[in-house]
Formats: sequence, C-alpha cells, structure tokens
Amino acid sequence: MRGMRLTGKVALVAGATRGAGRGIAAELGAAGATVYCTGRTTHTQRSEYDRPETIEETAELVTAAGGVGIAVQVDHLVPSQVRALIERIEAEQGRLDLLVNNIWGAETMVTWERKMWDQDLDKGLRTLRLAIDTHIITSHAALPLLTRQPGGLVIEVTDGTLAYNSENYRVSFYYDLAKISVNRMGWTLAEELRPFGCAALSLTPGWLRSEIMLEHFQVTEENWRDALVIQPHFAISESPAYVGRAVAALAGDPEVGRWSGQSLSSGQLAREYGFTDVDGSQPDAWRYLVEVQDPGKPADVTGYR
Repeated sequence: MRGMRLTGKVALVAGATRGAGRGIAAELGAAGATVYCTGRTTHTQRSEYDRPETIEETAELVTAAGGVGIAVQVDHLVPSQVRALIERIEAEQGRLDLLVNNIWGAETMVTWERKMWDQDLDKGLRTLRLAIDTHIITSHAALPLLTRQPGGLVIEVTDGTLAYNSENYRVSFYYDLAKISVNRMGWTLAEELRPFGCAALSLTPGWLRSEIMLEHFQVTEENWRDALVIQPHFAISESPAYVGRAVAALAGDPEVGRWSGQSLSSGQLAREYGFTDVDGSQPDAWRYLVEVQDPGKPADVTGYR
C-alpha cells in the first residue's frame, strides 16, 4: 500500500459515484484519508444517468484501500441537502481539509457539433446547472468549515487546462462554457481563500477511461487497448486512478499553496510528483492532444506516456 500521508485528513469528493470521482476517492483512501463520497445513485435509487455504479461501492473501495469511506446521497443542486452534508461532516469530524468539486452528470445531455441554437435549450441549461451551479452551491456550504484552519485545499475538476480551453472550441457551446467556467472557479476561489492560508486550483484528467468511455468502445479496463483499432489516439488514455493519484499528491504536499490559482493536468503533476498510472506509465494527454492529435498526425504515444 502507498504511504499513509493523509491519515487524519478529511476529504469530501463531491461527485464520487463513478469515473474521475471514484478514482480520486479511492486514491485518497489509499493515502489514509477519511473520504465522504457523494452522489445521487445508491443501491436503491438511480439518478437520471440510469447507470449501475453507486456511491456505496465507491465508499467500499476507499475503505478497502486503507482509508475510511462514507457514502452520502446528495443532490448538489439542492442547497439544503448540501448544507446538511456539511453539518454532518462538522458533527462527525470537526474539520474539512479537502474539497474536490467533481460534480458533472451531463454526458447524456451534451449535443456535439451542432450550433447552440440548434441544440435543445432545456438540456443545454441543465448541463450548465449540473456543471457550474453544483460547484457553487457546494463551495458556498463547505468553505466556512474548510477555512477554519489553514492548509485547506479546493480542487475544481474539469476537462481541459485553462490554456487549452481558452484557445480551442470544445465542439459544443454548452460544454465549452461549462468546462472553462470550472477552470475559472479554481482561480477565483484561490483569490478568496488566500487570506485564510488555504488554496484552490483546477485539475483536469486526460482522456479518461471512465465506465462510460469503456462502454462506448465496448472494452474493459483489462483489454482497453483493443479499442485502438477503432480510435488509435485512445492509446494516450488514462485510468481514473491516475487523476486520483494527482489529487492525493496535491493533498499530501505541505507546499501545495505554490499551485494555488493554477490550472493543472494529471500528466503534468505525474512528472512533478513522480506517480504513475496503474500500468506504470505517465501519460501526458494534453501535450499529446496539442502536438499530435489536433494537428492530424498519426497516433504515436512515444514520448507521451
């Protein structure tokens, strides 16, 4: 088991049911943290996603990895539910050291490669609410507890670095706006948290092998390379554990304030902290995207993982 450097630390991974959130929660558990895992899908109730992954399964992974996993069903669009969650954390732990805003939940609502006026307006606005309002509501409730002692950290999980999102259209008006807004949140919160000795930043995984992505290519984590026949650039993809290890490294860094306000990627932080993905590699997806995939070059991950 990797080091227990987060023993005694309390984390909230908001949006921990699957994908990056599950990977982050599990890796925080491997570092010894107590992790509150929130989401809408439980063993007895599914969200609009209508998928089988549950927050209880995520909490069990946290505990099995060496931490303490606590599953709490929360709709992060409902302020009263989020306030009740924070009150519970305060009552049970008396502190909050790390907030990971990973709530998303809009894959099924995004329409790609169509003008914004040709897309369904209700779905577009729902995408923005799920991607942006949830983060605001959660931070509003959680930050009074997190700022009680210095050293607190907020990580805004998005898709794409600020540099990439600022220069590239993300193929959907609503998706583009959602992801760059979350990047900006990391910068803005850094400004507001600085007087309290706390930090905030935004973090993006690369091409994530989430449950939904694996299903899209009809592969599993064990045989994911079979998908390269369909999409050769999928060779740069990474497991959810990779971004999880990035979060654990940040949370365990006593000088994490040096990153405050920045937009970071899992590949960038792997080089900085020395962690690897589950296969021992260090994929650098955003550099690959800019230098290989976007220019239309043949897929070749040499030098990128």
